[in-house]
Amino acid sequence: MGARKGAGKHTGRYVFTLIQKFRTEHGERYPVLSTRPDIIVITDEAHRSQYDIFAANMRSALPNAAFIGFTGTPLMAGEERTKEVFGDYVSVYNFKESVDDENTVPLYYENRIPEVQLVNDELNEQMAAIIEDADLDEDQEEKLERDFKREYQLITREDRLERIGKDIVAHFMGRGVLAKAMVISIDTATAVRTFDMVRKHWGDALERLREELAVADPMEKPELEQRLNYFEETGMAVVVSQSQNEIEEFKKKGLDIATHRKRMVKEDLETKFKKDDDPLRIVFVCAMWITGFDVPACSTIYLDKPMKNHTLMQTIARANRVFRDKQNGLIVDYVGVFRNLQKALAIYGAPQDGGGPGDTPIQYKSELVRQLREAISTATAFCRERGIAPAAIRAARGFEREKLKEDAVAAFVVNDETRRQYLNLAGSVGSLFKSLLPDASAYEFGPIRNVF
Repeated sequence: MGARKGAGKHTGRYVFTLIQKFRTEHGERYPVLSTRPDIIVITDEAHRSQYDIFAANMRSALPNAAFIGFTGTPLMAGEERTKEVFGDYVSVYNFKESVDDENTVPLYYENRIPEVQLVNDELNEQMAAIIEDADLDEDQEEKLERDFKREYQLITREDRLERIGKDIVAHFMGRGVLAKAMVISIDTATAVRTFDMVRKHWGDALERLREELAVADPMEKPELEQRLNYFEETGMAVVVSQSQNEIEEFKKKGLDIATHRKRMVKEDLETKFKKDDDPLRIVFVCAMWITGFDVPACSTIYLDKPMKNHTLMQTIARANRVFRDKQNGLIVDYVGVFRNLQKALAIYGAPQDGGGPGDTPIQYKSELVRQLREAISTATAFCRERGIAPAAIRAARGFEREKLKEDAVAAFVVNDETRRQYLNLAGSVGSLFKSLLPDASAYEFGPIRNVF
């Protein structure tokens, strides 16, 4: 808690505090600190903790103060507490507006290996309700495992996690844009298990890439070598909260948390993951780092945890930060949260002025296919207008092809404007194709690489 006095005629005072400072013992009433009407309380992250006993105590302490809340995820849709506590909106800046202003990148969504997804929507809703606060303590994890024993075993069974681990490796290595990723699991034990599965298949995938490099066309080798080096140096880590007797409890489950805990204590994993050029590129979490944690280089969220409402929106936002040539963020769903995602987007992605739902800031990955077709069509028309036939260049071989390519270059560099237009169009096609990878639909537009 800190204070600072203002300067000049209008002397003021600024107090910085945590809501937990307004704690009372059971049955105790918090004393009035001031009845002045000219006190303004500005609250950041104005959700959850702002609607309970601490918040009530703060209002008892400052009965005539005005309250302003800042939050990216107001509680609504059956939990309309934000407006109750803070009043109507003064200003709204939603996900779509942020994308339109290029302050964040658009998000895309894809289902992976649907045969290992949960399809019981009611179950997802019930489990998500229990873990909505994200940071489950040891007792809550035990309650989740006990109350949803059958469903929990379904999510965490070894063969399912092995398939997910193998798919994460194939997906991560097949992406067009090389960037960082987060794997979100239902609890700490599952985060460790998923890490083990990914590590198990990582070596196999690297060996396949080495075999591919050995027989590759000399023209393709530089790119393959670059990708292989990138994946060989890529590091991964488990980042989970510590619990009592965790080493023994994990041993009972056949898991080693001691090695991970030692690394979490000795290394500054947060700084490593946030650094663009640090090789720590995949983290396995269940609660830590999924809210209020910005890593612009993170482009992919592998989601294997039932979630809803503000926790879900906070989590997917880990992938929407602007970074270099990153065109979009991607949510890969293994647990089937799309219905909850649609509900959350209806709340947090829509305008709050009563003007209708607006455009969603997250779309199916298939939308990229439509955009890519459109970009190719525009670029092709641009070429044809200048007497260049891309299909003829692709079909030609040897010297004929080289001659057609030289003619195309001459047509595109005839002046700076034409050159700039062509580079923009070609760049758009290339970026969209990279964003689509490793989706099988990319085969329509060019070769894709599969490490399994």
